[in-house]
Amino acid sequence: MTSSKISSNAFVPLPDENRKTWRFVVCMMAVLLLCAAVSSAQTSSHAPGWVVITISDYRTLHAKAYPPDREPEGPPVDATLTRVDYDLRIDGDLAAGRASLTVDVLKDGWVRVPIPAGLLVREAKLDGKLVSLVPGAAGKGSNQLAALLSRPGRAVLLLDIALPVVSTAGEESISLPSTASGVTRASVLLPRQGVDIKLTGGLLAEKSEPGAESKWLAYARGNEPLTFTWKRKTEDHRSTQPLRLRGSLTELTGLGEDTTTVVAEVNLEVTQGAAREVRISLPDKVTVNQVAGAMVADWEMKDGQLAVTFLEPVEQNAKFIISGETRSPRDGQIEIPLLRLLNAERDTGGVAVEVLGAGEIKEFKAEGLENADATDLGEIVSSRQSTSLSAFRYRAGDAKTTRSLTVNVARYTPQAVLMANVAEARYNVLITNEGKLLVQARYAVRNNQRNFLKITLPQGATLWSASLEGKPVRPGQSPDGSVLLPLKKAHAGEDSPEFAVEVVYISRGTVWNDKGQFKLALPALDLPVSRTGLLVFHPPLFKVTPEIGSFRTEAYVDPTSAALNPPPPTVSAGPAYGVGLSAPAPPQPPPMPSAGASIAMMSMVDTNQIAEQKLVDNFRATLQGGKAAGILPIKVSFEGLGPSLFLVSELTGENQSPSTDLNYQREKKAGGR
Repeated sequence: MTSSKISSNAFVPLPDENRKTWRFVVCMMAVLLLCAAVSSAQTSSHAPGWVVITISDYRTLHAKAYPPDREPEGPPVDATLTRVDYDLRIDGDLAAGRASLTVDVLKDGWVRVPIPAGLLVREAKLDGKLVSLVPGAAGKGSNQLAALLSRPGRAVLLLDIALPVVSTAGEESISLPSTASGVTRASVLLPRQGVDIKLTGGLLAEKSEPGAESKWLAYARGNEPLTFTWKRKTEDHRSTQPLRLRGSLTELTGLGEDTTTVVAEVNLEVTQGAAREVRISLPDKVTVNQVAGAMVADWEMKDGQLAVTFLEPVEQNAKFIISGETRSPRDGQIEIPLLRLLNAERDTGGVAVEVLGAGEIKEFKAEGLENADATDLGEIVSSRQSTSLSAFRYRAGDAKTTRSLTVNVARYTPQAVLMANVAEARYNVLITNEGKLLVQARYAVRNNQRNFLKITLPQGATLWSASLEGKPVRPGQSPDGSVLLPLKKAHAGEDSPEFAVEVVYISRGTVWNDKGQFKLALPALDLPVSRTGLLVFHPPLFKVTPEIGSFRTEAYVDPTSAALNPPPPTVSAGPAYGVGLSAPAPPQPPPMPSAGASIAMMSMVDTNQIAEQKLVDNFRATLQGGKAAGILPIKVSFEGLGPSLFLVSELTGENQSPSTDLNYQREKKAGGR
């Protein structure tokens, strides 16, 4: 075998297996070199202490480092009923139609939406597909149904419903249940006309009668049921009936020195038909300034008449006030302008005339009028306090009866004097050991302005009688329960005469034991009292001594006022009025005056004055003939029994109740002091 020598530069091909191994080694070396280069580049670009992580790992670490405060809350309710619309038609005893429920679902998953309670649901649809209704949630009523919804958002649930029509006492009604929706609208159709509709629980927005039907549109309040009530419309023929009315006209005329004021109160009573206006006849030269009343719309003066128009026809009662003025003479004969209600079947009322300023009515001439008390003509007259006021009532009869009034007015120079006062007050008191009191109170009054004397009796007292100048009078009563007694009036001047006012009342106090104190309270007057005398009769088995106070003990003296000294013929033998009593010692009753003293007193009376007074009394009796004065109280006489005490006091203010305390002690020996 021949051997050949191979050069060192010659390429010797490798076998296939060696070639593959070499290629793998070269590739691995290249990868290692590349990784080393990349690692060297990263190491050179970042500062020491940095760590490179993925985004998902970063988010996980951030959530753990900064956790949220709390998880977001879900909606407060699962679903809300936003709107309910009813479209119903009434047919006989049933109202059928459709109810559209607009629902907003706020929660994912199945949600239970309650149906309004009380509805008879025949079918339910959602997006044109039938929906089954299930019983309500636990704790709800068994009649409460609900629909199950699974999709959040707004949905409209259509219900085919029916409601019963309830008939009671000629009325028919349907009631829609209350809902928690924001808006509840109901449209109801009734297939007939001529009905009156009444709505409760909402607002009637529209009412129409298209064709032969009646249609109503209403909106409910939401928190209460919406009820429609209707009945057949009844035609009111009252407005077409002829008008028949009655009226009362009370007029107050004030005669001033320059202007005469006229104020009239008119009360209407419609007995048939309806009054759209009323007419008042006005005398000449009377100007109306104002007509005031709740029902007055307008008024107009034309052709001697006052036409008063009302806001709406008056079918029952109406009231208004007329204020006007006119010109009249200052004094002398003055014809009073009389207003008159026209077209009335019967008119009642009256007229009062007062003199404003210093003056009085000397005499009058009336036709178709009767004398009356000021309190009989209502508050418009009774509230007046005038120097001279005369009141008259319309005489009963035809509404067309002629009426006229003429007064003779005398004017005086005004003087600054006291309007009214009580010059002297005398009290006779009879006390029993049971604590009962019989009190006779007499007042000497001087008056030129006041109409009434207000007397406030002690608590629990009962009035027995009242008189003015010895004649019984009928007292009145004020709102606070006080007694009102009429007073005589004199013209303003210093020579106003005194006259007597008397009341007798009974009262109950505490029972007298062997020893104690008794409080004696007297009436309070709305006038000042100059001086007061108190004569107390007590049981003879007791010794009585007064406490020191506003009253002091004195020997008995007669009243200084002539008005409190009755004429001698009427003086009784007993100590009824204490006239002429003289008490040397307080325990003994004072003696009566002698007959010679009584004759001397009578000699002082002017016989001409008595004759003139009789003529005046006869004239007044003639004017008041046929007038019913009413039931007058019976005059009660006072009889004084037992030992007595006489106490006096001065200057008692108005509305003050004088009182004194009496100390009593039973005598050891019966009948002794």
